[in-house]
Amino acid sequence: MKVSHRPAELFAVFDDPDLIAHAGLIRTIRLAERCGLPALVAEKVKLTGAKNGAGTAADAKALSIVGGMVAGADSIDDLDMLRHGGLPRLFGGVRAPSTLGTFLRAFTWGHVRQLESAIRAFTCRLAAHTGLVPTGDEVVFVDIDSKVKPVYGSAKQGASFGYTKQRGLHFQIVTVKTSTCAPVIVATRLRKGSANSGKGAASLLREALATVRAMGITAQIIVRADSAHFSHKVVAACRAHGA
Repeated sequence: MKVSHRPAELFAVFDDPDLIAHAGLIRTIRLAERCGLPALVAEKVKLTGAKNGAGTAADAKALSIVGGMVAGADSIDDLDMLRHGGLPRLFGGVRAPSTLGTFLRAFTWGHVRQLESAIRAFTCRLAAHTGLVPTGDEVVFVDIDSKVKPVYGSAKQGASFGYTKQRGLHFQIVTVKTSTCAPVIVATRLRKGSANSGKGAASLLREALATVRAMGITAQIIVRADSAHFSHKVVAACRAHGA
């Protein structure tokens, strides 16, 4: 298969006002609204003192970013896809990529923690609304792991070389699953690329286990991790939550 026109004569654009590329976002955003994500962000994320109005309408901006990511955006500029075709007729309050970029750049570590608090509460509501994680299973598995995500710009904040010998950012992720459900992400944290794999694992695991219990799960919890996370602090976090 090949394109039937020369590159100079071919121009493709998705701008017809009657076309909708991501109609499935209706269900996604409606589910987020039913589980209270906008209200939680508005309540917990306070970018007070941020310049250029970056802290206003945090709920609308957060939902715009979530919607763009679900639709496949992997950069700030890509978030403009939410304004293509007939999507503006389906969704109100969509912010421009430049506005969303200003919003994200205003975040400090404290604001990230505020957002994490909103996400934990949302995860519990989502689980209750959808039954993502069955509460009746006898054993629940909580897995913690880390991974280096390569990046390709030397100016990327926090990017550095770690054990993979690639410039990247090093994130931790905690999932919960049972024998009857797929893994569900309950906690994540982004660190510098040069961070040790187990750095901050105990505190992240404490938050993840608290979230799992807040979902109404009373079953036995088994925590699984590789040797990078074997430490007294991690074991203490497990025992503190009965895992």
